[in-house]
Amino acid sequence: MVYFSRAQFPAGACVGAHSHQDMCEVFFVESGLGTIRIDGTDYPLQQGTCAVVEPGEVHEVVNTGSTDLILTYFGLKVAL
Repeated sequence: MVYFSRAQFPAGACVGAHSHQDMCEVFFVESGLGTIRIDGTDYPLQQGTCAVVEPGEVHEVVNTGSTDLILTYFGLKVAL
């Protein structure tokens, strides 16, 4: 495990598109609404949703709701 964290994004906030070549990320939605875009495809985020981003996939997260989007997430290093 590379990290384990919790983030709170206000309404309209966006984490810009990026990728990680040496790890995957797992996101769990504690509360709020949003979208995660993975390699150009949008997936809805709502309470209880879990999303996995594989190494090399370009991804971004947007809070599309009117309240905070709260995520717990972690990164797992992969062997290259």
